[in-house]
Amino acid sequence: MSAPLWHPRAEQIASANITAFMKQVGQPDFDALHSWSIKNQGAFYKAVWDFFHIKGHKGALPYYAYKGGDMRTAAYFPYARLSYAENLLAREGQALLVAREDGWSETYSWAELRTLTARYQALMREAGVDMGDRVAALVPNCADAIAILCAANGLGAITATASPDFGVEGAVDRFGQIAPKVFISANGYVYAGKHHRVSEKAADIAARLPGLVTHVEFDYLEAGARDLPPANTPIFTPLPFDHPLSILFSSGTTGKPKCIVHRQGGVLLKHLIEHGLHGDLKPGDRSFFFTTCGWMMWNWLITGLANGQTLQLYDGSPFHPRPRVLWELVEKNRLTYFGCGAKYIDGLAKLKYKVGERFDVSTLKTLATTGSPLVHEAFDYVYANIKADLNLASISGGTDIVGCFVGGLPTRPVHRGQIQAPILGMDVQVFNSEGKPAQMGERGELVCPSPFPTMPTQFWDDAGDEKYRKAYFTRFNGVWHHGDFMEVTNQGGYIIHGRSDATLNPGGVRIGTAEIYRQVETLEAVEEAVVVGQPHRGDVRLVLFVKLKVGWPLDERLKTAIKTRIRENASPRHVPALIAQVADIPKTRSGKISELAVRDAIAGIPIANVSALANPEALELFLPALHEQLA
Repeated sequence: MSAPLWHPRAEQIASANITAFMKQVGQPDFDALHSWSIKNQGAFYKAVWDFFHIKGHKGALPYYAYKGGDMRTAAYFPYARLSYAENLLAREGQALLVAREDGWSETYSWAELRTLTARYQALMREAGVDMGDRVAALVPNCADAIAILCAANGLGAITATASPDFGVEGAVDRFGQIAPKVFISANGYVYAGKHHRVSEKAADIAARLPGLVTHVEFDYLEAGARDLPPANTPIFTPLPFDHPLSILFSSGTTGKPKCIVHRQGGVLLKHLIEHGLHGDLKPGDRSFFFTTCGWMMWNWLITGLANGQTLQLYDGSPFHPRPRVLWELVEKNRLTYFGCGAKYIDGLAKLKYKVGERFDVSTLKTLATTGSPLVHEAFDYVYANIKADLNLASISGGTDIVGCFVGGLPTRPVHRGQIQAPILGMDVQVFNSEGKPAQMGERGELVCPSPFPTMPTQFWDDAGDEKYRKAYFTRFNGVWHHGDFMEVTNQGGYIIHGRSDATLNPGGVRIGTAEIYRQVETLEAVEEAVVVGQPHRGDVRLVLFVKLKVGWPLDERLKTAIKTRIRENASPRHVPALIAQVADIPKTRSGKISELAVRDAIAGIPIANVSALANPEALELFLPALHEQLA
């Protein structure tokens, strides 16, 4: 058993929220608490409601917390009434610290955020927005985005957001399916040293949205006055627990994005558990996650307001003009929680950037990463170059559940390459290919056999739940199958080996793509890589594409070094049959490498929805690169 990289001090454990919660519910340790949270869901979620002082009415006995059933019929707080927006906006003091790559910044108190919400709500009321109507927003990560969502929820409407870097087709593919009554857009965004104006694009999008009543643009780039009706006090309509809060969209590279409908009560409860118990965030903490409004982590971040956190928002590139931009915010604003994609940490490690020597990060308690597996070597980098006394919380979940299956835990040590714990309320298991529980250390499918409150209520416009059931419940008959390739370790941690739909299968042996990336991207020459399986002579051969740093050629010497590194540190079965160089690698707009798009591109299969990619032109590089390798 390897020694932990970090272990919480006794005083940290004693003062943690989760320690107080265990005492409240009479559970002696985390394992007992987690088991209790699955087997006694009614008592658990009632305790969460009380612990975080949720505003609202739980409902009448006997079933005010949980009414059991299967994955589609179980009900949480079926008689409750609450407002997600009211819970976010109920506090006083400083709510938001807003920063932009070009140096512009502003702050919002909770009172000011309530006023902005009231003004957007007045706009929506003038447009006739009512219960169940949809509001779409093409906006950067700014105060307006939060106010728009809260304004809509206060009226019983449903919000869908996308980042303004989306193209016309990508936005219409999303918003067009849900027919919003109101469309709100910023006039631009900031990225990589430029102001990108989107007014013309937004007008094109608006023209293609069926049933649209009002399109309003606000001045974000010059921070001018917003053309909104005057108002001071928002409306918070008490709504059922399952009332739709927002529609999130799948990445959509295999077709039009799925429109995933999430309930307000489930989102509030789950995020409070993940922020307050697993993240140990308390009122007054200052939390940040690098995200856009097109990624579910934005929805996750903003619920922190309900827990009394001050949120740091940021719009721009995390590396422009230098890697210091985000760490200046940590130092200046005394942030306590820093979240980012795993690829951001990989990028810092490639630069050998010594954060802890350059900046005062003494206030930082937790660094969380997600989006892709955090490789073992990245753990070493964080503790050597950012902060030694830090809970490095790798977390994993998805847009489908607008939260996590596994994540951090402030009372457990951090082991190299491992996620610390299952999230409370989540019956996380690993199944083998036959649908049986896997053995310790055996890799298999991440599943959840018990209900949980952030299962989507539905997919939009999905008659008879057909697409919904096919997406999650057909692989293992009635059990939530998430599509991640995972194992449980001897230390009780979790390792995600990549998406199971991208799992490689040479010679009938399943290999996670993350295992190969971990080895390849430790080489100095390699900036990024993508590996796919290609049918070949009745089997599957591994094809590795690499994006190299400037000045490095893909010669035989480097190919040999790549293969040797993989063979010695993974296995001979992991060694690619072919290695080719490309100038860029396609990614979704949330920064995830699109292995399936590359796989289809080299097979000559048309990509169903290239607008889901941030850089679709990169796909044109792969087939020529493969032909060159074979020549």
